[in-house]
Formats: sequence, structure tokens, C-alpha cells
Amino acid sequence: MNQPARGAYHWDGPPASAGPIEKVLYEVKKTIVGQDNLLERLLVALLARGHILVEGVPGLAKTLAVKSLAEAIGGDFHRVQFTPDLVPADIVGTRVYHQPTGEFQVQLGPVFTNLLLADEINRAPAKVQSALLEVMQERQVTIGRETHQVPHPFLVMATQNPIETEGTYPLPEAQIDRFMMKVIVGYPSATEEFVVVERALSPAAVIQKIIDPETLVGLQQQADQVYVDPSLIEFAVQLAHATRDPGRIGLTDLSRYVTFGASPRSSISLVLAARALAFIRGREYVVPEDLADLALDVLRHRLVLSYEALSDDVTADLILQKVLANVAIPEPAGRGR
Repeated sequence: MNQPARGAYHWDGPPASAGPIEKVLYEVKKTIVGQDNLLERLLVALLARGHILVEGVPGLAKTLAVKSLAEAIGGDFHRVQFTPDLVPADIVGTRVYHQPTGEFQVQLGPVFTNLLLADEINRAPAKVQSALLEVMQERQVTIGRETHQVPHPFLVMATQNPIETEGTYPLPEAQIDRFMMKVIVGYPSATEEFVVVERALSPAAVIQKIIDPETLVGLQQQADQVYVDPSLIEFAVQLAHATRDPGRIGLTDLSRYVTFGASPRSSISLVLAARALAFIRGREYVVPEDLADLALDVLRHRLVLSYEALSDDVTADLILQKVLANVAIPEPAGRGR
């Protein structure tokens, strides 16, 4: 059996001209082998102030990825393992009676952090899921009569295990729609897995703090200035509309597979995420490739498929790939800005 070559993923540091985002990625790659798509999407969500749902089997370094990212940006990191006996107070916090003073004091929950890993979110009942999703949307928690703001920046990465569905509580469509992206994480290649095992034999690399949360907030504001041409907004809207009525772009045969298409929130998320991706790639303007690269991640969890789609083994990704192939891509705009 041929053994993968050693050193294929040797980390030699970022180039001297690298910006802060590139340096953060290079730092995280000290501990993460592969998973380039997941790491890029995590940074997109951070810059676009969104949240991310990750689906993959156990052991693919999902926890390590978000923990390493938190260390590289100098932010706080909390992990919550979702279980059926969890209650909302375990997530957001509660009021605790303080006997010496005879008063109730607020004890804040683990959501008060910069990066929160909600591990196996579909294993907690709906009441707990809704409590977390409320924080994600409002970025605040009300305990008693007091309202507490979560720190900035704030990102929730929730995970789902696709191979164990017994005893789980699937997220309702209205709640899953609040995630900006859903990323599918697959198994590593043989070469990547060899490096993973090789690294496991040595002490874990120490992640250095590259930036701080205040700097990241500044980068978010810079990403907000990236130019989006109206033709690209129209492209995002057309993609969302095509998922609701595939027949309008000549895909009448797909209509029976889609019960509900992507919501208007999908168009907003796609443009915001594309703007952040363009910033990561060093541009001051969005190009069509930015939207096309993110379309599956932004739209796949927003399609409600029919039973006929399940019986015919038609997936959301398959439908979206056909939609992308049939919606006219606008000419690149904004290059001169």
C-alpha cells in the first residue's frame, strides 16, 4: 500500500504581505488539516455577523476548528453539549438567590461569549433551541426584568450529526432559516488523514493570538464597505425566486420536488456573505463568483423538499446546482470602483 508523503501539509507561516484575515487562517491551520471550506465559511459568518450550521459525522475536528479560531482572534469560546434534559436557563442563564444579601443575582449562561459551539443542537428539545435562536437573532437575553447584550463579535456554530436521528428534535424550518449558512463537512483525504494521525502523536500546537475582538469589529466595518453592484443583488434575488418556482427558468420538472423555496432572508444572507467573502479574498467589490461559491451553503437548508424528492433521492444540492446552471450570471461589475 502506498503511504502518503510526509510533509504534504507542512505549515510554513503566512507570507509577509498577508493581511490580518490571512494570518488568522494560517494560524488556525497549525491545528486543522484540510477543512479549508469550513474555515473560510466561519470567517465569512464572522465578518457578515451571521451564524453557521455544520453537518458532519463525529471526529472531523468541528469543535477544534471553532476553538482554534477563537484563540486566533483573541475571543472567548464556550461549548455546550446539547442533550434532551437541557433547559433554557442552562443556555442563557438564570436568577440565583444569594442568601447573605437576601437578593436574587443574575448568573449569565454560556451564550455570553464571542464564539459559541452548540454541539448537536438537534438533541435538545424545542424550548432550548428557541432560546438559543432568540439570542442569535436579537443578540440579547432578558432574565427577569434585566436585558443583557451578548459580546461583540458574536457567532454561533451549531452542529448536527447526520447518522443518528433517534431521540433528536429536528430544527423547524422557521428556526433553521435563521442560520446564514449550512456547511456539509466530509471525510478527509488519505493524505490529510495521515497528517492528522501524525500530528496526534506530538503535543498540540499552540495557537497565537493574531488579532483581538475590537480589531475584528473593525474588520466587520471594513467588509461593510465592499461594493455590491445592483446586478448582483438581482442575481441573488433571481436565485431565491427560482427555488420557489423552478418553472420560471425552464425547470418545470423540479417543481414537484420543492414544497417551499428559499425565503427572502436567503437573498439578504447571500449578498452579505458574498460581500464578506470578497473582503477575505482581498477585493473591494463583489464578483458573480462570490455569490456562486456561497449559493449552496446559503440556500441548501432553506429548501423544504417534498416526499417525492425523498423517494427519488433528489437532494437540495442537486436542485440548487440545476438552478445555478439555468440562472443567467451577470457580467462582472464594480471592478473600476
